[in-house]
Amino acid sequence: MSVDIEKILQDNQVLKTGHFLLSSGLHSERYFEKFRILENPNLVQIFCQMIANHFRNKDISIVCGPTTGGIIIAYEVARQMGIRAIFAELKPDGTGRIIRRGFIIPENAKILLVDDVLTTGGSIRETIQALRPFPGQIIGIGVIVDRCGLVTKTKDFFLLDTEVDYFACYQKVIENFPPEKCPLCAAKIPLEIPGRSGK
Repeated sequence: MSVDIEKILQDNQVLKTGHFLLSSGLHSERYFEKFRILENPNLVQIFCQMIANHFRNKDISIVCGPTTGGIIIAYEVARQMGIRAIFAELKPDGTGRIIRRGFIIPENAKILLVDDVLTTGGSIRETIQALRPFPGQIIGIGVIVDRCGLVTKTKDFFLLDTEVDYFACYQKVIENFPPEKCPLCAAKIPLEIPGRSGK
């Protein structure tokens, strides 16, 4: 399947330009509005097919994603692969994520982690920690958009015990800034908080 991913993202207003507060607390002049993908079943199907195809021969038995967008990605990838999907949700006290809802992970299960947009890797790291009490083995990580471009060794970046297969449908390195060192703040460009006030 030949797909012009850059054009898809542009045509569907996924990539925005301005001054944005990211969920990580960092600032950026670019923002990927992942919900322009997640609200469109056709786009979700296209990107999840790319992930599913990449990992199809890895004998995956469970796909797991972090809330919120990761649930949709996990479900669609699992549907296309004909296997189960589970998710890791935020703990009530906000100190990481947890696998609950009666999800069962059998001994020797091969797990694929998926997410929508990778910025710092925090959500995936929290999902990895949530999976540690279970007997399954994480063998791959797939994301729709990788905006950091730092994933050369998954073991180091995601704090894994071993290296795993990593795949991103689209990769675009975009610089992020701590608020105190943000040139956009210094230029007094209004800060937008995506997801609020209809933005």
